[in-house]
Amino acid sequence: MQSIAVFCASSEGNDKRFKTIATKLGETLALQHIAIVYGGSKAGLMGAVANGALSKGGEVIGVIPNFLKHKEIAHTEVTELIVVSSMHERKTIMHDRCEGIIALPGGFGTFEELFEVLTWAQLGHHQKPIGLLNVNGYYDDLLKMIHKMVDNGLTKQVNQDMLLVADTIDDLLHKMKNYKAPKVHKWIADDSL
Repeated sequence: MQSIAVFCASSEGNDKRFKTIATKLGETLALQHIAIVYGGSKAGLMGAVANGALSKGGEVIGVIPNFLKHKEIAHTEVTELIVVSSMHERKTIMHDRCEGIIALPGGFGTFEELFEVLTWAQLGHHQKPIGLLNVNGYYDDLLKMIHKMVDNGLTKQVNQDMLLVADTIDDLLHKMKNYKAPKVHKWIADDSL
């Protein structure tokens, strides 16, 4: 992989480990010569990822909607800052510019971005590895909910398996580099026909 999109919060949260891991992820990707594509903010966990990578000479591509440039505080020291007109355009460019995706802790925006790329993978729109860095068990309840979706027949195990989960950066990157996307056939079977 030569580039990874990182989804995460534009705030730091109240667990100091979130910022520490975000910074470490940026540093690690830079040292492995993997470019970061992210939301373009210098605030919160987004800023920590970018600054971590920049501190190690990494390539950082920020994508930020014009209306969020001041609210999220655009990071003007990144390698490339792309200003777009909408959130949809932001996500499209981030997806097009990456070969894999990692979600760190975040709020509604991070969840929305994560589930959109998972849905695209489920539909066969892409075969990129999607990683969830489960810092300090942040995503434990979400993972239980996904298991419940499978148990209730509302999604398939093969779709759940598209989400690669790890507690450490090295473990997650190993899983992502060795990921083989499942062949997607007809994802909805209509047994009533």
